Amino acid sequence: MKLFYIKAILFFTFLEIPYLVIAQTNANGSGGNAIPTAVPFLNISPDSRSGAMGDAGVAISPDANANFWNPAKLTFIENNDEFYVSYSPWMRNFVSDMNLSYLSFAHRVDNRNSIGASLRYFNLGSIQLIDANQIDQGTYKPSEVAFDVSFSRKFGDNFSLGLTGRYIHSDLSSQSFATGSTQSTKPANAFAADISLYYRKETQQFGVPALFAFGTNISNLGSKISYTDNGPQYFLPANLKIGAANTWTLDALNQITFAFDINKLLVPTPPIRDANGNIIQGKDDNRSVPAGIFGSFTDAPGGFKEELQEITFSPAVEYAYNKQLFLRAGYFGESANKGNRQYFTMGVGFKYLYYGFDFSYLVAQQKNSPLANTLRFSLSINFGSTTGTTAQAPDEE
Repeated sequence: MKLFYIKAILFFTFLEIPYLVIAQTNANGSGGNAIPTAVPFLNISPDSRSGAMGDAGVAISPDANANFWNPAKLTFIENNDEFYVSYSPWMRNFVSDMNLSYLSFAHRVDNRNSIGASLRYFNLGSIQLIDANQIDQGTYKPSEVAFDVSFSRKFGDNFSLGLTGRYIHSDLSSQSFATGSTQSTKPANAFAADISLYYRKETQQFGVPALFAFGTNISNLGSKISYTDNGPQYFLPANLKIGAANTWTLDALNQITFAFDINKLLVPTPPIRDANGNIIQGKDDNRSVPAGIFGSFTDAPGGFKEELQEITFSPAVEYAYNKQLFLRAGYFGESANKGNRQYFTMGVGFKYLYYGFDFSYLVAQQKNSPLANTLRFSLSINFGSTTGTTAQAPDEE
């Protein structure tokens, strides 16, 4: 078999293609001991607002980024139309030209129905290929893309449901460089769906107006994905997001929100095997998609204790002044045995008339973390308020 050496620090370890990988790091920044899935970029926080809040976004106030976090929120957006564009240089300490781009749009059809669409493009950068004789074989630019369409409907004044359809395209290997491989590699395609709900209730807490919100989103439910015609198939990163947020309006100018999200992958945990491949602890992870989803709560080799380690959590806070200036901070926690992503986040946001800008910065706890110093930038624009034909200026609200 002809072997090509990838002169890159980061690539995917689950693909059975003729490449030598230097380091075992997943695209979402988790370590090699994380539960393996295909296309992990689907669970990367794409926008700066939630990126500044420790990746919490399931129940915070709705905007166009609800297409990713919780599409059921779309029917509660404040404007008739919202558009967001986000960009992040990803793992720039490891790969200088890797980046994630995100476009998101939301439209309020009427008082009960909204639709949304989003596009995620993950550029893994240029990879220089050299064969076993150290002869340059050119470069290749792997990339992945996901396109979503969402629908949200309100039931009553406080509750809504959402449904999302997703097309996924993952192009991680070049056929021209795979000469001599026992299996022909190809770009992988898959379809998936999200099911979501959102509940919000206005109330009084501590003598001031408050808004409590709760949401959940089961995402990336779909077929397995494969990079060869007759080779292995891999699970999509099906994921359960649950979140709550509480917002207090302190006075006419000041507002503060506390949010808390938890996440769990709905894919099988690999069992512990002996040298001959026999399972000595845990359960067989070669299952159907439904069996993998429902079995993901009870299949960890270490039992209930290990199942708890598979849950990530995100506490966060957002302060708003006059609905124009926003200060945000959060924390993302993941077990050292399940990917070891642990980081603080912070960021700011500005809104004026129809336009907004958000920025976030990630401070990793671990030394030499691939996510250290991650930046995200977002721009937003709205095209009309729900209470009139034009959007109001902040000081007119």
